[in-house]
Amino acid sequence: MPQNHLVLDDELERQLEAVRLQQGLETIDQAAEWLARRRLRKGVGNLTGRGRALYELRGRSG
Repeated sequence: MPQNHLVLDDELERQLEAVRLQQGLETIDQAAEWLARRRLRKGVGNLTGRGRALYELRGRSG
């Protein structure tokens, strides 16, 4: 798998460290990967419409 490298500023490093601790991960790299995978899963869910309710549309009466 290709390796991508992130340039971390102090704020991004703090945020990744918080995710690392919250998720029980060993490294900041794992935290970045976890966040990327989570975002991909949510994006795919939005594309496919999974998790959305479908409602019947009715014309206006009046």
